[in-house]
Amino acid sequence: MLNLKEKQKIIEKYKLHDTDTGSAEVQVAILTESIKDLTEHLKKHAKDNHSRRGLLKMVAKRRTLLDHLSKRYEKRYAAIIKKLGLKK
Repeated sequence: MLNLKEKQKIIEKYKLHDTDTGSAEVQVAILTESIKDLTEHLKKHAKDNHSRRGLLKMVAKRRTLLDHLSKRYEKRYAAIIKKLGLKK
């Protein structure tokens, strides 16, 4: 689980303007970090199906946001994929 300071660092890095806290890029970056943390948790606790379900929901949410970006804002989509090191 991300704490407040970690989220603020992610927001500062990926925001589009000074007051941006909820753009698709920021949401994708926060979800990506949460997915990484939860993946590490599931490596240690393989039978934790409750957390696995949450992970799948996060991955689906991130995919939806990325699909939205790819259809409407191709340059922003390419930039966020490159910054986060995600595969298409």
